[in-house]
Amino acid sequence: MLDEGGIGSLVDRLANRMIWRLARQRRRLETDVPLVSFTFDDVPDSALFEGAAILEKHGARGTFYIAGGLAGQVEPDRTLITPEGCSELAARGHEIGCHTHAHRKLRSIAGLAADLDRNAQYLKRAGVASPATNFAFPYNAAWPLSRAELRRRYRTCRAAGDAINRGSVDPMMLKAVEIRQPEEDARALTRWIDDVASHPGWLIFFTHDIASRPTPYGCTPQTFDHLVRYAVEKGCVLPVDAALDRIKW
Repeated sequence: MLDEGGIGSLVDRLANRMIWRLARQRRRLETDVPLVSFTFDDVPDSALFEGAAILEKHGARGTFYIAGGLAGQVEPDRTLITPEGCSELAARGHEIGCHTHAHRKLRSIAGLAADLDRNAQYLKRAGVASPATNFAFPYNAAWPLSRAELRRRYRTCRAAGDAINRGSVDPMMLKAVEIRQPEEDARALTRWIDDVASHPGWLIFFTHDIASRPTPYGCTPQTFDHLVRYAVEKGCVLPVDAALDRIKW
């Protein structure tokens, strides 16, 4: 989903940097094998039809952060996943995470608990048996005052940050690398996989649609296949919740 730009984006960046710098409740991330997770935000239906299928072809599974308020929404360049699609993803062994229900930035905690409850109810009605245990910030925009409520509900929260998670890590602000257009940049992302293979940590990728003509926030099936295959060859590809179990958090 498109950001509002301008001052709003500046506020988001400053809030994220403040959290990354000042967060006190950190955990030590130790792994002797490179971990890679592929995640999807908003979850257009192409993330199911193309993205999930590519992961499965390589024996891997991903994490799909669902915002129930977007369900089935038709936009000029994409269609969002339906409740039936959510249920299918879960049945095929993929993890379903929470992306709020309303898909709004968390600049106020007023109504946050009710919104998260609403998304949990949506996923349950959609046939997703296991409650979401991991969260991704809409627009990758965190907010300090939301942390207590999110910590009460989820094992982790994920933003962006363009970094590999290593050493002392804030579970409520995991960093991730975006797979997006332009295509030549997306295919060059193998350098991140080489990095985590050389110095093990947890590399989390995120994207949106997987289509032959992707939005600026997605990539082609060829690029996604290239990255998944490369990651499987170099390391251990796991959904977020399984990676957390692997590092014993």
